[in-house]
Amino acid sequence: MFDLKGHVSVITGGNGGIGLGMARGLAKSGASIAVWGRNRDKSAAAVTELNGLGAEARAFQCDVSMEEEIVKGMADTLAYFGRVDSCFANAGIGIAKPAIETTMEEWNKVLDVNLTGVFMTFREAAKHMISRGGGGKLIATSSIGSMHGMPRNASYSATKAGVIAIVRSLAVELGRYNIQANAVIPGWITTDMTIEARAFEKLNKTVIQRTPARRWGEPRDFEGLAVYLASRESDFQTGTAIPMDGGYTIF
Repeated sequence: MFDLKGHVSVITGGNGGIGLGMARGLAKSGASIAVWGRNRDKSAAAVTELNGLGAEARAFQCDVSMEEEIVKGMADTLAYFGRVDSCFANAGIGIAKPAIETTMEEWNKVLDVNLTGVFMTFREAAKHMISRGGGGKLIATSSIGSMHGMPRNASYSATKAGVIAIVRSLAVELGRYNIQANAVIPGWITTDMTIEARAFEKLNKTVIQRTPARRWGEPRDFEGLAVYLASRESDFQTGTAIPMDGGYTIF
């Protein structure tokens, strides 16, 4: 049911954290993976790991805040793999800072990556999917910051709410082409972005107590969901935002 042989997935920020977790699941199901990232060493290590899982993986240098790099990344991916069936807009950054101290440069930096970068990535993927025909999948990584008040993260939270709005818009607009758009809402996950949060004992304890699963999430928790959302089994699911949070948002 979830055999993805012949399927090609693009994953921005696919060289670590949640993105690499998604890539592992896709690789195990037979998909080929285009890893888009800025850190060459991390991308090379990710490709080596994914190839070891039996996938054909290749790294493409791409800063998703730069339109020309996204356009080139998609062109290079298509030149190598010949097609893109699913696109995971996962790359993201955060600048934790009080709102009254946040500069417009910092605000725009987060929006350029987390919001505008998602739109441009999906735009280029959709162009290909429409011209090729046969449908496709667009999946964005949001955050519980889109739902809960997250102090010191106004820019990050705004972008993560924004990507859900983009997904809903594209789900309606692109449905006629059999292209589905959905978002994933991670809870508290053990990634590089949460190292400081996990080191803060009071917050660490609160997260575990507040999460019904009684643990932090792991990148591996996203493997199966990525496969489902990339597969044809999710053809009737579109415009949704799916929590993957151990029950955090409902408790």
